[in-house]
Amino acid sequence: MLEIHDLHASVNGVEILKGIDLRVDAGETHAIMGPNGSGKSTLALVLAGHPAYEVTSGSVSFDGADLLALGPEERARRGLFLSFQHPIEIPGLRLDHFLRAGYNEVRKSRDEDEMDVLKFDRLIRAKAKDIRMDAALTKRSVNEGFSGGEKKRNELLQMAILEPKLRILDEVDSGLDVDALRSVADGINALATPQSATLIVTHYQRILDYVVPDAVHILIDGRIVRSGDKQLAAEIESKGYEPVAEAAGLAPAGGS
Repeated sequence: MLEIHDLHASVNGVEILKGIDLRVDAGETHAIMGPNGSGKSTLALVLAGHPAYEVTSGSVSFDGADLLALGPEERARRGLFLSFQHPIEIPGLRLDHFLRAGYNEVRKSRDEDEMDVLKFDRLIRAKAKDIRMDAALTKRSVNEGFSGGEKKRNELLQMAILEPKLRILDEVDSGLDVDALRSVADGINALATPQSATLIVTHYQRILDYVVPDAVHILIDGRIVRSGDKQLAAEIESKGYEPVAEAAGLAPAGGS
């Protein structure tokens, strides 16, 4: 599904990623953990194709294609989805209109007919019900006046509608209380399929109590310095990142 080899990337001339190697297969969930400034969000944005980040060397294969040769829109059409840490508000643009436009772009890329308004309305209502989201929110402007939990549930709704092959969740647990975290995690688990993969970017172990990863990778100073299973996340929760960084001969934080 996703293969990253010796990936280096910079922003404003400062190197942030310093040689990332990672493989995520279909049906798997991987977690990327690390302290502030380690490069976690940079990795997510590089994979999504953010223009501010320059890939200086390395390769990324996604579902058999050269990901780095594709623009952000084509990456999305091929099934890469990024859930943002802080989803933005878009006043004046209704959520259901926004989602229908994106959904039909994906359909067109597959040479499928666009879905009309009435059929899409039935689809979005059904998907909102599946993830226990109030369907009334889909008639409001994108994220405008949404709580933190509602914004993250909107991200889940987008995943439910678009059915991406690779779901990159950047700090999806940020700003959530325990009940909201459990609810969002239930939605993530419900949307997982054997044909899709999930990459969770997080500081903390707590979401991994509910979305159990197949592998956990510790990213410090732009490098993956250690990988393991869920017990590695528990170790980080107990001891922090400093022992892992010291074992790798690095400071706990490096890039941004």
